[in-house]
Amino acid sequence: MSTGELLIVEPQELQFPFELKKQISCSMHLTNKTSNHVAFKVKTTNPKKYCVRPNTGVVLPHSTCEVKVTMQSQKEAPTDMQCKDKFLLQSAIASPGATPKDITPELFNKDSGNQVEECKLKVNFVAPAQPPSPVREGSEEGSSPRASISENGTVNTSDSTAVPRAYAESYEKPPETADLIAKLTEEKNFAIRQSNKLHQELELLRYQGHKSGGGVPMIYVILMGLLGILLGYLVK
Repeated sequence: MSTGELLIVEPQELQFPFELKKQISCSMHLTNKTSNHVAFKVKTTNPKKYCVRPNTGVVLPHSTCEVKVTMQSQKEAPTDMQCKDKFLLQSAIASPGATPKDITPELFNKDSGNQVEECKLKVNFVAPAQPPSPVREGSEEGSSPRASISENGTVNTSDSTAVPRAYAESYEKPPETADLIAKLTEEKNFAIRQSNKLHQELELLRYQGHKSGGGVPMIYVILMGLLGILLGYLVK
């Protein structure tokens, strides 16, 4: 902050968060601590690079005026982020009730005997503010998920490992599939019981054939074929 007899100027250094191909603005505040109307004028060493609004004006007694400085978009970054541009703020006592239209170049001419104060301001480039981290609070490894209750009363969690509802529903077996599985299971159990029964009858026929000393009965051959077909069905 610069404290002169007419105006208090802050800040003393214009800081621009530099970004390529983007207009950047900063402000300085002029405070009139006197009971007079104080006129001001802003000059710069690089007028094509900056736009100052207002570049001239009148600060009323015991009031503050804001001056906005906009740097035009730059295609290249300066070496080592250093800037040699400077600003000069001139101030002088104006007549009571003066307006910006009443400001003339002669008002800031020291050779005319006017009381003119000058304040030099440097330009500094700073790194732009970093955006907040996209990681939500509570999502770090080892932390428990946070739950929230929505308007309809359902509980929502922020756990990233939770299965979305659309996918969770696809994992549930529909009623038609459950009925088909039950029916197939019942048929399989019935086939197993029939197979065991046929096996027992075959063993009985084999025993009777050996006992009588005759050949293999035709019914035995038929039962063997049925047993083979049944076993093939069970394998499928």
